[in-house]
Amino acid sequence: MTIPDYQTIMLPFLNFVSDAKEHTLREIINGLADGFNLNEEERRELLPSGKQPIFDNRVGWASTYLKKAGVVETPKRAHYRITDRGREVLNEKPDRVNIKSLEQFQEFREFRERKEKPNDIL
Repeated sequence: MTIPDYQTIMLPFLNFVSDAKEHTLREIINGLADGFNLNEEERRELLPSGKQPIFDNRVGWASTYLKKAGVVETPKRAHYRITDRGREVLNEKPDRVNIKSLEQFQEFREFRERKEKPNDIL
């Protein structure tokens, strides 16, 4: 299997934390890698920088977007838990969670707008 992109990871990430328990990022990464049936080589494949595994990086991006949309929260560093909003999203039984579906949330749209604007130099 090829390593999934970060948007493909979003729904499985949300499902993984749907038990409302607090999960470490490492626990989520390992659980999702198992769920995607990634082999050891795929799990260890590094970004071009050589500093981080590609899959870990993509899970990290998925977690950032999910957090900015308010569907997961981080009670402490690198620990994730689903929010009420996240449970509502799952109750809708989506086929996919991605940037387009997260744009329904004002906080996410504001995050994306800030991200897309160049920094003004004063």
